[in-house]
Amino acid sequence: MSAHYAFGPQEDDVIIKHRLLTRTTTTRGEPPLKKLQKKFMSFATEIEKDADNISDCERLCKAFLQEISTFELPLMKSKAVVDANIREKDSFNELQVEIERQILQAQTDIEDLKKQLVQSKIERQHKEECEAIRRLISLQPPRSETEKLIADLEKEIADLEAENVACVRTLELRKKQFALLLHVVEELQISIEDEQKSIADELRAITEEHKMSIEEGSGGASDAMAVD
Repeated sequence: MSAHYAFGPQEDDVIIKHRLLTRTTTTRGEPPLKKLQKKFMSFATEIEKDADNISDCERLCKAFLQEISTFELPLMKSKAVVDANIREKDSFNELQVEIERQILQAQTDIEDLKKQLVQSKIERQHKEECEAIRRLISLQPPRSETEKLIADLEKEIADLEAENVACVRTLELRKKQFALLLHVVEELQISIEDEQKSIADELRAITEEHKMSIEEGSGGASDAMAVD
């Protein structure tokens, strides 16, 4: 929640400047500059009189000089304060410039450290990968054993390939023999069917002949009985 003031910042500056010039620190009482002006006007008015008033002029002059002294001392103090404030402001500006320079340098250092951190992480990752690879290599058998194992595997592969070729040839031979056997069985089956058909025809022919002979025999007997 924002604060509310009776005067704005610009009005505040005008009031403060006016109070510094007139040495008015409070809103009560007569301002010092106005009092000095009254002392001066009283002294000037008394001098302009034609009457014999030297003592009054001296009295008013002393009062005016005293008021000037009273007014000058705060001005000197204010000037000293202003000079000190100017020096402090210059020192503050130099300190601010130095702080800004240090901030920029710190930001640059932070960026450099970030890059170094990234590079360090990459290098550490590479080292860990190299260490992992080294451990895997150390777990592997010696090269001589590996070469012997490879030679044994190659010999076993060659033997399996030769066995495979032999099996393929045997399989082809068995296929040809089985095809030949099927052909022979098929021809034998045809031959058997032909023989069975021939036998059936022969049996049918014999049966017909026998039937005809029986019929002829029965016909002759009938004729003989008729003649008798």
